[in-house]
Amino acid sequence: MAVTGFREKAQSFHILILLLALSTSLQCSLLIVSVDAILDPLDFLALQSIRKSLDDMPGSNFFSSWDFTSDPCNFAGVYCDSDRVIALNLGDPRAGSPGLIGRLDPAIGKLSALAELSVVPGRIMGSLPESVSQLKDLRFLAISRNFLTGTIPQSLSELSNLRTLDLSYNQLTGPVPPSIGSITGLSNLILCHNRLSGPVPPFGSQLLTRLDLSHNHLNGSIQPLSFPPSLQYLSLSWNRLVGPVDTILTRLDQLNYLDLSANGFTGPIPGRIFGFPIGNLQLQRNAFAGPVQPTDQVAIPTVDLSYNRLSGQISPMFSTVQNLYLNNNRFSGEVPGSLVDRLLAAGMETLYLQHNYLTGIEINPTAEIPVSSSLCLQYNCMVPPLQTPCPLKAGNQKTRPTAQCNEWRG
Repeated sequence: MAVTGFREKAQSFHILILLLALSTSLQCSLLIVSVDAILDPLDFLALQSIRKSLDDMPGSNFFSSWDFTSDPCNFAGVYCDSDRVIALNLGDPRAGSPGLIGRLDPAIGKLSALAELSVVPGRIMGSLPESVSQLKDLRFLAISRNFLTGTIPQSLSELSNLRTLDLSYNQLTGPVPPSIGSITGLSNLILCHNRLSGPVPPFGSQLLTRLDLSHNHLNGSIQPLSFPPSLQYLSLSWNRLVGPVDTILTRLDQLNYLDLSANGFTGPIPGRIFGFPIGNLQLQRNAFAGPVQPTDQVAIPTVDLSYNRLSGQISPMFSTVQNLYLNNNRFSGEVPGSLVDRLLAAGMETLYLQHNYLTGIEINPTAEIPVSSSLCLQYNCMVPPLQTPCPLKAGNQKTRPTAQCNEWRG
């Protein structure tokens, strides 16, 4: 009996030792997992500072998950790799959601592994912190439709990995830093709808595909080699830019969107650009002059050359355009029959030729313009053979005064 009791006690002792060992092992494993999941202290403190400087706008609850007694990697908009924050998307990205209010804390520069930083539209005020240039891994920076003020930091050029920079729809002032043009991997630069001034700097990145500097106060002329041939989207509209651009444009044969409207550009429009794969060509409200001679049938759906100083005869190559705006220029001669045929066949939706010096058009006065099409011929050196509705800006005068027509012919 004594031997049996001893064996039972020994077995119980061994089981206890095994349980203790297993318990210790589990505790160690849990400890290791816990240690691996702890966010880098600098990132943790940076997120705390960012949170203190921002708040939800009424109707937004973006920060409701930012409870610093829990794992910050589970916060809304925070994305981690191991113990580092690699992406920070501040604000609810759903369309129409209220944004955030406050300022961007300079501590954001402490998130040294950050590759992506974005802020949804809201009321972020103050300047863009210089410390952003410390984020050497940053590839994507987008803070649009807020109220950022001040200048764009020159030091952003230190972000050698940056691919997209979008600071559009803010209140930024000062120049476009020339140093930004030296970021060799930059592919998207969107700075439209600000108050930027000064010249357009040259851009050296051969990967740049989208450049939008529209609706600013930029001025001066553009150097012939300012833009790389890789550009697919170029908008410089509503600035104060001047000078010729024909040499610049002929190099950009990858363009699918071009808007240079509402500037003071001069000189000819190169015929070659009408063969580019452009879906929308906006060159209106400038001082372009001379004849316009496409080298082949124009496949661009919308061409707007209105409010310039273009002259000569209208090219029949424009008959394949869906929306053609040639009004308020100095075109003369007869309207090509191919444009009329296309319009009557409902292949052309808009043909605006008002306020030129055109002398004739071959069209039957009883012809019916398709409901889907618009034709305006007012204020030319001819009596319009048929009455068609024109935009209000065309005025009430049907023909141009004879004295003006004679002077133009002379």
